[in-house]
Amino acid sequence: MLRNKEVRLFLLAAILISLLSVFAAALFISFPAALLTAVTCLLLIVGFLVFTRWRYRELEKLSGYLRQIASGDYTLDVRDNHEGELSILKSDIYKVTIKLSEHGSLLKQDKLQLTDAISDISHQLKTPLTSMLVMVDLLADAELPAAKRTEFTRNIRVQLERIEWLISSLLKLSKIDAGTVQFKKDDIQVERLIRKALEPMLIPIEIKEQTVKVEGDASAAFAGDLNWTAEALINILKNGFEHTSEGGTIAITYEENALFTEIVIADNGKGIAKEDLPYIFKRFYRGKQASEGSIGIGLAMAHSIITSQNGTIEVKSRVGEGTTFTIKFYKGII
Repeated sequence: MLRNKEVRLFLLAAILISLLSVFAAALFISFPAALLTAVTCLLLIVGFLVFTRWRYRELEKLSGYLRQIASGDYTLDVRDNHEGELSILKSDIYKVTIKLSEHGSLLKQDKLQLTDAISDISHQLKTPLTSMLVMVDLLADAELPAAKRTEFTRNIRVQLERIEWLISSLLKLSKIDAGTVQFKKDDIQVERLIRKALEPMLIPIEIKEQTVKVEGDASAAFAGDLNWTAEALINILKNGFEHTSEGGTIAITYEENALFTEIVIADNGKGIAKEDLPYIFKRFYRGKQASEGSIGIGLAMAHSIITSQNGTIEVKSRVGEGTTFTIKFYKGII
């Protein structure tokens, strides 16, 4: 305590003031008054020292508490219900401790999620890479028939396109998760958005002879990012086309009201099993009706894009009857 320069200066000043007070009382009043003044000053100095020592002990306890926090122990509780600056300091330190504990838990969760994601990615890449290595070894055979060589070359191209799509999707998801994507707030006409999302689907639609019905209010619009929202719709439409048989129908309807702009995408395909519905927006999840080449990342990305733009997405489905995705972009914060 006395190592503190401020305490030493205050104590020295208190002693000097006390001596002057005693001398003045003895000189101008009387000896008993000087004695009383001396006793009073001594008691005040002792009281100050006792109180200061107590404060230093409390501060020392807080220092030990902070050292334990620095070592990763967040279990201690220093709160008290008294008034005063020390009690306020204790409460503030406790609040910071709780926040640090929460951040620590979130970091652990992030590490576990990262580990799981890396494991999933490795698994998804392992299959096409193994397949391509086998086909490359076969292509090295000089006596391999031309038809087989063409088939293997085409299969390698398909696998490479699959890997490219996976890596591209993962990069987009990682940007959204990291919060580095700056979604625009442009006025998007829903009709234009749907046309943009349908463009890459035109050839698969034609090959499977499927019918797309689009109906809605031509003036319907919402505030968002055209390119990213189109990316989300492409993934939802792709899911519908893949799970709808040849000659099937995809119906897209949209409307705008005072609260939100709604887009509904419905198909009459295979449908999704009831037990799979709660997990279809979870990345790398593949349900019972998933196609052979499905990776389980398209709907997860669509969900992230839509919810990041003040939107919601819901799904209803029955096996053998089809699936309906309902997307809502709200005009205010929900």
